[in-house]
Amino acid sequence: MLIKDQLGKSLHIKERPKRIISLVPSQSEFLWDIGIRNELLGISKFCIHPDIMFKSKARVGGTKDLDLDKIRSLKPDLIIGNKEENEKNQIETLQKEFNVWMSDVYNFEDAFAMMSELGSVLDKANETRSILDKLSISLPKIKNIFNHQKVAYFIWNKPYMFAGKNTFIDFILKYVGLTNTLGNLQRYPELNKEELTNLNPEYCLLSSEPFPFSRKHINEIQGILPKSKLIFVDGEMFSWYGSRLLHLERYLYTLKENFL
Repeated sequence: MLIKDQLGKSLHIKERPKRIISLVPSQSEFLWDIGIRNELLGISKFCIHPDIMFKSKARVGGTKDLDLDKIRSLKPDLIIGNKEENEKNQIETLQKEFNVWMSDVYNFEDAFAMMSELGSVLDKANETRSILDKLSISLPKIKNIFNHQKVAYFIWNKPYMFAGKNTFIDFILKYVGLTNTLGNLQRYPELNKEELTNLNPEYCLLSSEPFPFSRKHINEIQGILPKSKLIFVDGEMFSWYGSRLLHLERYLYTLKENFL
């Protein structure tokens, strides 16, 4: 079977993969949810959902710091990664030895294509279709549920880094009706205190990942932006593009209560 990943690279798959390693949390969860369990041999240390998967599967390093020797020892017949979340040089090394299927996700269309294509390759088309059908009903319900409030989505502390355009997070923000004050800047811009003050968003969304913002960061950020309201948000809900999207509708309607 000849297939292509989302970067356009062709893979020759002789039979349904039986030894799979997933390097991305959202995709690992999706694989588990469609019934890829015994075949899933290895995951990253950040693939924490579901807990039973995290505790029972071999961990092959971080998404950007893979243990290549551990991966080799598992002898996978398919490795599943992502352009943004994994390091290019490590992926290129693995591609010389294994079949590596790479996703490239910026919006719901890309996410649906990722799930559909993996479901087909892994002979889980029906299970995947069940998830996609549910998402086709729930996701339209959250379109423009906010009232164009201006937000800054924090992803890192010292330096302060944010979600900008051409990211899945930015797509989610705009889809649900929020205005990303950094939506004119590419990818994950870094701002100093003066630049952040000039930006002056109505709301600062402090994400739980990749940097785990907590109460101890409130005073400093509030000191820079005294007029902004600070809200902690679940980063998984804004950046995971697999079956976790099934929880997005309920989460956002709860989150909306924090907005004036």
